[in-house]
Formats: sequence, C-alpha cells, structure tokens
Amino acid sequence: MVQLACMVMPEGPVGAVVRAAMSAEELGCSRVWIPDEGLAARECWVTLGAVAAATGSVEVGTGITNAYTRHPGMTAAAVATLDEASGGRAALGIGAGGALTLTALAIERRAPIAAMRELVTTSRALWSGETVDCDGVAGGFRRARLDFGRADIPIWVAGRGPRVMRLAGELADGFIMSFVHKELIGEHAAAIRDAAAEHGRPRPRLCYMTILATTDRAREAARASLTFRLVDSPDTVKARIGLDPATEAGIRQGLADGGPAAAAHLVRDEWIDAFVISGTVRECRAELSALVAAHSIDEFQVSVNDLHSASDDLSLAAEITGGP
Repeated sequence: MVQLACMVMPEGPVGAVVRAAMSAEELGCSRVWIPDEGLAARECWVTLGAVAAATGSVEVGTGITNAYTRHPGMTAAAVATLDEASGGRAALGIGAGGALTLTALAIERRAPIAAMRELVTTSRALWSGETVDCDGVAGGFRRARLDFGRADIPIWVAGRGPRVMRLAGELADGFIMSFVHKELIGEHAAAIRDAAAEHGRPRPRLCYMTILATTDRAREAARASLTFRLVDSPDTVKARIGLDPATEAGIRQGLADGGPAAAAHLVRDEWIDAFVISGTVRECRAELSALVAAHSIDEFQVSVNDLHSASDDLSLAAEITGGP
C-alpha cells in the first residue's frame, strides 16, 4: 500500500535500539531514523553508527537533528562518515529544533529557517568537494573543505509551518510530516508541491509519521509523545485545537520537570484523535489507506517510542501498511 519506514526513539540502551533497527530491516522498512533529542535520549550519531554496523540494506539517518546543537560543518562530516561506514545508506533529516532538545541545553532557536537553509546548502557544498566560506546563523566557515562525501546524500526536512514547507519544496529531497493534524495533511502536501513547482523541481517525497494506536496502552504512549510536539506546533494549530497559553505553559513546565510523562495528563483525548491513527487494526488500515490515497503520500513512518515493544509495534505497522 505504502512504503514503510520507522523512527526509533533512543530512550534506552543502544543495544535495544539496534535490535529494533534490525527488526525494522527484517520487516522490509526502507529507512530507520534516529532522532537527535539532546540530553533526553542516547546520543544520535553514536547510536546511528551502531545501527549501521548491525544492518545491511536499510537507510539510516537523523530523524531529526537541528542546526544548533552541533556546528553545521560537523553535522555534514558526521553524515558523510556515516554514509561511508554504511556503504552509502545515510540520509540527513533536519528540523528547526524543538523544546525537548534545546531547552535543557540553554540554546536559543535563532532564525530557524535561515539556519536550516544554511545546513542544507553548506552540507551539499561540502559533500560535493566545494570550498565553503561564509558566515552563518548557527556557525560560519572559513575556506572549509571536506575531502570525502557523496554529493547526492538525501536530505529530508521536517516541520509544520508554511515557511519550512516552502524551504522543503525549494531544496529538500523529502519532507516528513511528523504528527501533523490530520485535517491539515492536504494543505501541507499542496504547499510543498507548489513550492517545488515554483522552483522548477520535482516534488519532494512525502513521508507521514504518527503513532498507530490499537490498544489503550498505545493511546497513553501517544498522549506522552504529543506533549513536546504540541508546544512546538504553529500558533495556528494551537488555536485550532484550543491549546490555550496556560495549558501550554503547564506542558512546558512538566517537560522541564520530568519529561513527556510528567506533562501527559494535560493532553486531551480529542487531541490524540486529531494527530494519531487509532482504533482496531482494520480501522487503522482503512484510515491510513485513505490518507495515503487522498494526498499522494509516498511513505509512512511509524514512531517507535517503547523499546520493549518495538518488535511488536513494527510488526503491527507492517500489517497495517501492507496487510490484506
């Protein structure tokens, strides 16, 4: 029905993350993304190296990193190194940088669209063997060169606002619609398609990511996962769902005090319904199939947040996306 990828949240031992990635490869996933969540999870590049060493065909990459926690040149070098180590299977996924990652590190998210653009353009220049000499929002370059790298390493962009969608249409190979309000998927797809056409480019591949919740336990996991994603959503989305300033402040405080679990009680049931695919296996399959067909989605990315149930979650996703 649709190509399957997965994001494995590294909130546990690297060995468990690697086992989840191996399960994903065995089930035919096209990509395994490891998010860069700063101090909230295992370090992404070390984890990606372990995943690359344990797999042989699945693409591996950051799903997602940002332009602030590392100098953009070091990110470009890390991706090129991962690509070399994995035999050409690396990808770079980037976003603006979220509260879960940046707040604990006291990093200010300055000019996020400009920072993302710089990360894309300087990475491609370095991978192509060009000399880069420029100032930047998140880090400058002085006659910098990288003597290795593949020029066509794919770059995926993730985000929810109109400016990031225009950026993706202009520059990216793919766009990840991560935990998007389901009623807005069509608008997002159209915005990216129009931006690509404006720049004479083919439309980037579209990937839709959310949780597939077929049990009460999975819905509660989705409730926690929505905490930091909701506070990072555009103001228009917050207004659409009725996320008022006081509740948002409470979620942010809960995240700061104890992480997603401490803020989950503030996420309403109707918000889960708006952002997550839930129900029986048959109902989830029908809803996902309808979204894929309506919006020409190329890939579905399942969010694996519980390493203890990763194999079961991945098998469920394979059944929903490809089952009869």
